[in-house]
Amino acid sequence: MKSSSIYDCAMLPLSKVHNRAGNLTVIEGEESLPFSVSRIYYLYDIPGGETRGGHAHKECHQVIIAVSGSFEIEMDDGKVRRTVVLNRPYYGLHLPPGIWASEKGFSSGAVCLVLASHKYDESDYIRQYDEFVTYRMPPVLQPGIIDA
Repeated sequence: MKSSSIYDCAMLPLSKVHNRAGNLTVIEGEESLPFSVSRIYYLYDIPGGETRGGHAHKECHQVIIAVSGSFEIEMDDGKVRRTVVLNRPYYGLHLPPGIWASEKGFSSGAVCLVLASHKYDESDYIRQYDEFVTYRMPPVLQPGIIDA
């Protein structure tokens, strides 16, 4: 597996169809996203001050969209941290595998939509930050020892 970095996380513009009766955003599988969607879920009614996420995935890609309101996503690749604000329903943040992410700072009425490349599999999650750092660290070779 290629190790993802913060710089592999990208804001994806999604379609926005204007209409006087309201706007429409359409997501059409791999035409709109860098992966096929296998799971969709959304977070809502998040109490003030709560943080969600706080984990990384080994294989699963995600696109996270603020379909209503706003929130921040703090991303960490084990070396670099970056925070972005999601507040437009026609942009999604692509998180490749190997990125620690936490969602926080939810506005009142915020809805966080997640499009995932894989179905839920607990073994794909890294839920402890120290385990994440170990997972991200390349193996250290001892001088004079040949890695076969």
